[in-house]
Amino acid sequence: MWTFIVRRLLQSVIVILGVTLISFISLQMGGDPTFLFVSERASEEEIQMIREALGFDKPLHIQYLTYLKNVALGDFGNSLSYRQPAMGIVLGALPATIELTLFSMFLAISLAIPFGVFAALYRGTAVDGGIMTLAMFGQSIPSFWMGIMMILFFGLYLGWFPISGHIPFLKPLFHGNLATAFGNLTSSVYHLMMPAIAVGFYSLSRNARLVRSSMLEVLGQDYVRTARSKGISERAVVVNHALRNAWLPVVTMIGLEFGFLLGGVVVIETVFSWPGIGRLVFNAINQRDIPVVQASVIVLSVIFIALNLIVDLIYVRIDPRVKL
Repeated sequence: MWTFIVRRLLQSVIVILGVTLISFISLQMGGDPTFLFVSERASEEEIQMIREALGFDKPLHIQYLTYLKNVALGDFGNSLSYRQPAMGIVLGALPATIELTLFSMFLAISLAIPFGVFAALYRGTAVDGGIMTLAMFGQSIPSFWMGIMMILFFGLYLGWFPISGHIPFLKPLFHGNLATAFGNLTSSVYHLMMPAIAVGFYSLSRNARLVRSSMLEVLGQDYVRTARSKGISERAVVVNHALRNAWLPVVTMIGLEFGFLLGGVVVIETVFSWPGIGRLVFNAINQRDIPVVQASVIVLSVIFIALNLIVDLIYVRIDPRVKL
């Protein structure tokens, strides 16, 4: 197992290097970043001096190697907008994004599994048709449009949920302030409901269809028919035999789903004014705050790679036939 983990970590370094290279080149294509550091009234001589001081006069590959060297030393640069270390700003916004992503995933998975199981058990009935119709709508509706409609209807018209705002839970929890964290839990969930549903509805729909197809495949296997012929209750057959084996493709999808949700919250955080990495990156791109964008890309890449590694290890625990 340790050999597998070390090999994956070495592969992850290559992936992160590729991500940093793509983000570096993409941001450089926006124009000379020197003008972000000078005033509009700066003379040509002043601009050239600042360009040389910052190293922007050097070839791109030299600039990229210098950037990698600084990253290896833990220096991600200072934000051009906040005048603070870029990584500190990103890590400060990360708990809000993790809250939204985890809660969205919890809603999606906790509903997708029973929906998919019932659709498979009642295949061809109105239950199956209703769940699959809901799943079709969920995969067809853009998350930002759904978020706006929820704000208009549930937020403004009915007044059931707040249309913006955030009550932190993970940030005080990370700082060891348990009383504040659990005191904020109810209010935090209340503010999470609409953005989490908007983010997770697509994942709910896709996973419900995946669970249904996996269950239908497993329910037709010989060992399921054997279990039923032995007189085992239908509930035991479904839970202990069918669902356990139908989990295998779902577990893989869940790991990828977390990364997908991390990327999907960019738009939703902007719609709901959620103070997470998504909104931070959106504002940083508009302001061409290059250090913040690069730091955010690295953080999200590391999270996604770590999740893939965890999913591979869990897959082996679930299915003993799989070897690392």
